[in-house]
Amino acid sequence: MAARLVEGSWERALAERGLTHAGLIALHLLGGGPQSQRALARGARVTDQTMSRTVDRLTRAGFVDRVVDGADRRRMLVTLTESGRAVHAEAVRAEREDPAVLGALVDYEAFRQQLVALVQALGRGGQAGSEQGPR
Repeated sequence: MAARLVEGSWERALAERGLTHAGLIALHLLGGGPQSQRALARGARVTDQTMSRTVDRLTRAGFVDRVVDGADRRRMLVTLTESGRAVHAEAVRAEREDPAVLGALVDYEAFRQQLVALVQALGRGGQAGSEQGPR
């Protein structure tokens, strides 16, 4: 129930900023510099088609641009705009500080570290916390 409530509040916070989960991930990945759509899709672990739709939405919103790759003129790169940088920073701030997103969460960093550990353990096919049994 907590996961559904947090997901709903997070989706609303993103929608208020013109973003989706996929869009936020793409903006995050572009923080390291321009990338091809295929590289973005791999980084986000989605299909090329899904990333294409995400980049289309981000382009319409003015958060990214597509530019010709200077090293290979046949290829397009996706770049972050200043507006995209600003909306990404605002979404990250909201995730950590806006009570409408995480409500009663007292220690964001400890919560985040636990979630990262859970994702890493489950991503390896392990059972996070299995030694303790169900709670």
